[in-house]
Amino acid sequence: MASTPKLTTTISSSPSLQILCRKLPIAINLPSSSTSRSLPKTLSHLSSLRPRVASVSNHRYYSSSRRFSVRAQNDNGADSDRHYDFDLFTIGAGSGGVRASRFATSYGASAAVCELPFSTISSDTAGGVGGTCVLRGCVPKKLLVYASKYTHEFEDSHGFGWKYDTEPSHDWSTLIANKNAELQRLTGIYKNILNNANVKLIEGRGKVIDPHTVDVDGKIYTTRNILIAVGGRPFIPDIPGREFAIDSDAALDLPSKPKKIAIVGGGYIALEFAGIFNGLNSEVHVFIRQKKVLRGFDEDVRDFVGEQMSLRGIEFHTEESPEAIIKAGDGSFSLKTSKGTVDGFSHVMFATGRKPNTKNLGLENVGVKLAKNGAIEVDEYSRTSVPSIYAVGDVTDRINLTPVALMEGMALAKTLFQNDPTKPDYRAVPCAVFAQPPIGTVGLTEEQAIEQYGDIDVFTSNFKPLKATLSGLPDRVFMKLIVCANTNKVLGVHMCGEDSPEIIQGFGVAVKAGLTKADFDATVGVHPTAAEEFVTMRTPTRKIRKESSEGKANVEAKTAV
Repeated sequence: MASTPKLTTTISSSPSLQILCRKLPIAINLPSSSTSRSLPKTLSHLSSLRPRVASVSNHRYYSSSRRFSVRAQNDNGADSDRHYDFDLFTIGAGSGGVRASRFATSYGASAAVCELPFSTISSDTAGGVGGTCVLRGCVPKKLLVYASKYTHEFEDSHGFGWKYDTEPSHDWSTLIANKNAELQRLTGIYKNILNNANVKLIEGRGKVIDPHTVDVDGKIYTTRNILIAVGGRPFIPDIPGREFAIDSDAALDLPSKPKKIAIVGGGYIALEFAGIFNGLNSEVHVFIRQKKVLRGFDEDVRDFVGEQMSLRGIEFHTEESPEAIIKAGDGSFSLKTSKGTVDGFSHVMFATGRKPNTKNLGLENVGVKLAKNGAIEVDEYSRTSVPSIYAVGDVTDRINLTPVALMEGMALAKTLFQNDPTKPDYRAVPCAVFAQPPIGTVGLTEEQAIEQYGDIDVFTSNFKPLKATLSGLPDRVFMKLIVCANTNKVLGVHMCGEDSPEIIQGFGVAVKAGLTKADFDATVGVHPTAAEEFVTMRTPTRKIRKESSEGKANVEAKTAV
């Protein structure tokens, strides 16, 4: 990676900069030599902070009235005497790109962002302002999760005295039409956010020409810094019949509800769609290569969610790898796997991961280093191997979550335009899986905690929630705390059950703050709730001590009395 830039020039020490600033259409405080100071030498990748007016395509974009007393001397290759159309040009108007762009202008920079035309399904020619999360990820998926949960609610209601003269029915076309109307509303809101922040929105496909030039459908823009925030795209493996498969984009916008669907994959996307279609009364089969779902999650959570989803009627085919999709004469599909063939599917969906969307961006031609999977390699400040080009979000394949992309975008804006070198903080990032039942988790898994800390205490609770006592349904809740035995610090909080994502957000603050089990124990619970269980678990389910024997580490699980 390129070395970090050093800031050594102040306005008061440079007569030429004083003359330049006096000519600017914005008032700038020029400090006297007695008050001037150099900026911290640790600042990384700071672009010029010179407020100015950019004129592009007959539109004038004024930087904010923020007053600067210094100007950065940067080493990103930008010519200090050259006029650039923008201080920051972002390719991709998703969560990270929008956040970085609008905060850049709030710090006095001029910024533009380009994005493909709106579509509910992404392609090389279609995308939309808002990006994956807003248009074909978190938001539409959550709306479909809401729709699918009513079936379970109807079942729950009988135990509470509700009766129905006729069975409720669901209209898929109404759901999809209302979902798409909401997406149109949201993309309009994002456009307004950019406009109100004085960020120029350019529709079209962006391509990097050189470290300071971007081509958008034949129109050239120059910029001091380039940000790549194009996210990722669903990946379908190259097997016979792959043309018959759908991905998560298409699954959110199907013309009709699946009658019987095969979902290939055991990650969170697969489980979320399995819950959606199961709740909407489709027959759901999930095919996974591993023995259990959700690789990388806590083992107890993996076991629990698999059991609960099976009880709701989802059939799991474990340790099966897909080999081919075969279309029958009646239009149905068969999925051939390493263990056999299952027939009669109306849809076959692959949820086998996503890949960074870096093709045809011109990155390799300008020297930006890519990983084997196409991810952009960046340093701790999100800078690529080319000093003037940065990347945030899923395209870097760090932690692929929308709030993380937002954090990375804000950190970059501070680093470049606020004289505040900021690294994204990836400690204790909470996350959720909107399966049914849903999962909320923050901090370390039990396996990670053993590896990093050795001696840990594990607290678990597995119980029937109050609602299920009358409904008669087999719903249960699982909760887990992982505590460092030596410091009493809570290392991980995990939950699977209703409202887990909402509950884990609050406990994410506690884990981030480094609170101890004693702090949890001293907290008064809210009753009657499931969440109170996290502050009432007193006795460890097991104690794990990593003991050294003849130079080898052994792990012994001791059941608590």
